[in-house]
Amino acid sequence: MERQLKHLEFIQGVVNRLGANSFRVKGWTVVLVSALFVLSAREGRIAFSFIALLPLLFLWALDGYFLWQERLFRALYDHVRSLDKSKIDFSMSLTPFMGDRPRTWWSSIFSTTLVIFYVALILTVILAVAIYLIFSGGSS
Repeated sequence: MERQLKHLEFIQGVVNRLGANSFRVKGWTVVLVSALFVLSAREGRIAFSFIALLPLLFLWALDGYFLWQERLFRALYDHVRSLDKSKIDFSMSLTPFMGDRPRTWWSSIFSTTLVIFYVALILTVILAVAIYLIFSGGSS
């Protein structure tokens, strides 16, 4: 029983780190988009706001990667939890769990929570650019 609990602790530690990384990515995304908005307003160049879309998409994919890995480790956790105590080998291999529908990178990128967060940011960038163009008379 002690070996199984230790293995589960190892897996839970990885899940916690992946969740923290996902949170940090979201924080850096908001900071980056905000900084590009400030730079855009300060310089009077709307192009800086559109530049925010590129790292935003990259960070969305990275966040999806962290969520994908977290889902795989949760599957490993469930597997180890139900293993016979004599078969605990402290393996952290995720290969047996890859490819299942809810545990693919694409399904993680397009999970409800990530779509809501990142699409909201994308729409904010587009809306900010549109408002700027309307109030500046279309010149940038």
